[in-house]
Amino acid sequence: MTEGASATGAPERILVVANETVGGRTLIEAVKAHADAGAIAARVICPQNRPKHGFVVHDDSVRMAAENRLQLTLAQLREAGMEATGEVTDPDPYTAVMDALADEPADCLIVSTHPQTRSGWLRRSLVDRLRDETGLPVEHVVVDLEAEREQSVRTLVVANQTMAGESLLKLLKGKADEERHSFIVIAPRSGGDIEADTHRLASTLESLQEAKLEAVGQIMDPDPYTAIQNALQFYSVDEIVISTLPATRSGWLRGDLIARVRSSTERPVEHLVIEPAQEKSKA
Repeated sequence: MTEGASATGAPERILVVANETVGGRTLIEAVKAHADAGAIAARVICPQNRPKHGFVVHDDSVRMAAENRLQLTLAQLREAGMEATGEVTDPDPYTAVMDALADEPADCLIVSTHPQTRSGWLRRSLVDRLRDETGLPVEHVVVDLEAEREQSVRTLVVANQTMAGESLLKLLKGKADEERHSFIVIAPRSGGDIEADTHRLASTLESLQEAKLEAVGQIMDPDPYTAIQNALQFYSVDEIVISTLPATRSGWLRGDLIARVRSSTERPVEHLVIEPAQEKSKA
């Protein structure tokens, strides 16, 4: 069998398995190496993970984060000229792979993990177990997201009532004008109408996409600090933008959110204060 093709001459069927490292440059390059050798059909499965922060686990948030990571990866593969499909799967990576292979055979596996010291999958000997059980070639790709600096800066945007306003959109578009960015926009659930939260988030994403910017987003835990900590677990980001109302009106600022986030991460945290009375938005 020639590299890059199956025994029948059909495209090589590659099953890519990744979670937090999905979208890492090293992983994208590994898939591209197969495409350079011949036609491929790539399928990406993304096992869900569990949040480490907060007392209540919002399963919809966990799945949405996995979906967003997957969509960002598929977009990168398409940009590199490769067509790929993907889905979010069972949280256990071994079970996810076996279920995927039962559904659709593959010619080889690419398993992407954190480095040894940070990878729960490697501590559970996932790569060796898959080699032994499937009999397929298993390529192990180590992705160090902290060491990687991709061509795109990944910005975590945190807002709720101030979302979709002109000032926030202007800031984000300005960042993208200076350097290529991708945006992960999260909206902690407010105590009000969830439909209003969803509408503001959808309006923001629509505006960013109309500006041809790469952006995904989701509603998250009502506590903004917990939402941010879970987002930092779910996504690999380089910087954080937090948008709030003025101090006299912001519960987030009364809870000292900015200082708490800055003390919990080495990533730069930018605080944008927005006065709604001066804003124009699509909301």
